[in-house]
Amino acid sequence: MKKLSLLLAAGAGYVLGTRAGRERYEQIKKSVSRVKDDPRVQEKAHQAADLAREKAQAAAPVVKDTVASAAGAAKDRVTPSGSSRSHLEDQLHPDNVALQDDPYPKGDLP
Repeated sequence: MKKLSLLLAAGAGYVLGTRAGRERYEQIKKSVSRVKDDPRVQEKAHQAADLAREKAQAAAPVVKDTVASAAGAAKDRVTPSGSSRSHLEDQLHPDNVALQDDPYPKGDLP
């Protein structure tokens, strides 16, 4: 009997809770929609978008130059020049076993 009353109470609570939750959700959704569709809010949103666009266009040349110089500096640090490049290529080439400490396999081969 206790289990049955517990299940009924839980079921009733679930039904009432979901109805109240759904109604509250609909209220919040309606409020957000009203605010979003308000002409004053729309006007301010357009003003903010225009201001952001202007600032981005004004900053574009500066950002472009900064990124270009940073990329050039990074390239100079990564790319070796002259004879050291060929030496590195020799060391990294997979067929070059001359520069390895011990290029031969260990143990018995099958």
